[in-house]
Amino acid sequence: MNKEGLRQFLIDSNKAGYAGGDSKKWIKEPNGSTTIPFEQGPWRSHDNFYGGEPYGGRVIVFHEERPTWMMVYYGWVVEGVNADKVYEVLRNALMQMPEDAPYRGPKRYEEGEYVYTNAWDGDLEKYSGEEKISQGERLVYQANYMGGAVDKRQGV
Repeated sequence: MNKEGLRQFLIDSNKAGYAGGDSKKWIKEPNGSTTIPFEQGPWRSHDNFYGGEPYGGRVIVFHEERPTWMMVYYGWVVEGVNADKVYEVLRNALMQMPEDAPYRGPKRYEEGEYVYTNAWDGDLEKYSGEEKISQGERLVYQANYMGGAVDKRQGV
C-alpha cells in the first residue's frame, strides 16, 4: 500500500467531500442513500451514507481501480438538539483533519460553546475511533468509526 499517497488523498478528499460541504457533487441514490464521489489521479473514493438521524455509511478508496482502504461509521445527534448547528461544527472540525491521522477530525476542536473531541487507536492499516461534540457539559453528538487496508491478499 502506498501509505503516503493514501494519506494525502484522504486529506484532500475530506476537504472536498462532506467536510467541504459542496453538496452539488453529492448524488442522491434511488435506494435513499447519498454518495459523495471524489477522484484525484490514480485515487478514487466512494463515500456512501444513509441519514438523517441517526446516520451510517462507509468510505471505500480505490487506487488504480483496486479497492485499497475503507472506513465504516455510525453517528447521531441527541434528540431535541439543533442538528444543523451540530453538523456545522462537525464539518468545521473535519476540515482540521490531522495529517498524521487522516480518519476524522483532530483530537480537540472548539467553536463557541461547542467542543469536538476525537480519540482513535491504530494507523492507516487498521484503526478505530470515536468522536463526540459537547455543548457546554451536555453531550449532543457521537459517532464511532473503524477501518483500514482491504483486499491485500486472497480471501473469500
